[in-house]
Amino acid sequence: MAVPLSYSWRNLSTRRVTTALTAGGMALVVFVFAATLMLAEGLRQTLVATGSPGNAVVLRKGSETEVQSGLERAQAAAMTTRPEIALGGDGQAMAAKESVVLIGLTKKSTGKTSNVVIRGTGPASLALRPQVRLVSGRLPRPGTPEIMVGTVVARGFENAGVGQSLRFGKREWPIVGVFDAGRTGFSSEIWGDADQLMPAFGRGAYSVVVAALREPALFDAYKEAVEADPRLQAEVWRETRYYEKQSDMMRKFLTVLGVALTAIFSLGAMIGATITMYSAVANRVPEIGALRAIGFTRGSILAAFLLESMFLGLLGGACGLVLAAGLSFVSFSTTNFQTFSELSFNFALTSWIAGLALAFSLVMGVVGGFLPAVRAARMNIVEALRQG
Repeated sequence: MAVPLSYSWRNLSTRRVTTALTAGGMALVVFVFAATLMLAEGLRQTLVATGSPGNAVVLRKGSETEVQSGLERAQAAAMTTRPEIALGGDGQAMAAKESVVLIGLTKKSTGKTSNVVIRGTGPASLALRPQVRLVSGRLPRPGTPEIMVGTVVARGFENAGVGQSLRFGKREWPIVGVFDAGRTGFSSEIWGDADQLMPAFGRGAYSVVVAALREPALFDAYKEAVEADPRLQAEVWRETRYYEKQSDMMRKFLTVLGVALTAIFSLGAMIGATITMYSAVANRVPEIGALRAIGFTRGSILAAFLLESMFLGLLGGACGLVLAAGLSFVSFSTTNFQTFSELSFNFALTSWIAGLALAFSLVMGVVGGFLPAVRAARMNIVEALRQG
C-alpha cells in the first residue's frame, strides 16, 4: 500500500519556514546553474545567428579567425569567380573580399580600452548580411574614409555616435551611420570601405572572402574546388559553423565554471535538505509508527519521504528557474577569447536548459532526502508508537 502524494505535499506546507529556507537555498543553486548555461547558450546563439547557412567563408589555411587570416588579392579574386557562387541583380558575383582588424576603443562604462572589430567591406557585403539594417544616418560612400558602427559600439563606446569621428590608422574616420544586426556579432563591429582601411593599417591582403552560394547544397563542391587548388592555400567553412566555432573556447570555459560553482553550492543545498528532512523525521516518529501499524510497508514510507524531498527540490528548482528566466532580458558584454574582441550577447533560456535545471533540482532533493528517508523506513513500529 502506497502513501498518498498529498501526504508528502501537506507535510511540506505545514513547515513553511524551513521549507522556504531549504527551497531558497536550492533555488540559488539552480539559478547559478541555469545562468551559466544560459550565458554559454546566448553566446553560441549570437555567433550562429551571425552566419547564414547559404554563405561560405574562406580563410587562409590554418587560420582560426578572420583576424589571423590573410588572402592575397589574386587568391581572393580566384575565390570569387567560381560557378557555385550566386549572382546578384546586377549580374555580379555575390561575394565580398573583406579585411578584418582590431582597434582599441574606450568603453563608456569603465573608461578602459577594449578591442573592437573593424571590418573592411566590399560592394556585396551588405547584400550578404540581410540582418544588417541602417537605423540612423546613412551608409558610408565607397572610396571615402566614412564608417558606420553597430548599435552595441554606438551605445557602449566613447565618440562612437553619428557625426563624431574615430581616430585610428593615423587618420580621422567620420561616423555617418549606425546599423543594427539584431542579436548577432555584427552589432559589435565597425564597417568601412576595405580599400580605404587596408592601406591605413599597412595591409596588402584581404582577411576573408564571403560568398553566397546559388544553393546551400553546393557548399561541398565549392569547398572541394577551393581547397584542392594549391595556389590558394585556403580552407572553406559554412558561415554558420565558422561563427559557432568562434564560441567554442568561451562556451567551454563558462560551462566548466558553471559546473564547478554549482557543484560547490549544491553541497550546501543538499546538506540543508538533509537537515530539514532529518528534522521532519524526528518530529514525526509517532506518526511514522502509526503508518506502519495500519499496514504501510517500509518501502512506502521510504518512497513518501523521498517524494517529500523531491517536492522540496522541485519547488526550489522552479523558483531558481523563474529567477534565471529574468536574465533573458539582460545583455552581457565580454571579450571573446578566440578573437580577443568585444562581443555583446543576451542570456538565452532554452527548453533543454530548463529541463536540465529541473532535473538537477530533483537530484538534489533525492540525494538530500535519501538518508532521512532510510531512517524513517527502518524505524521499529513498537518503539515509534511508544515515543508517541
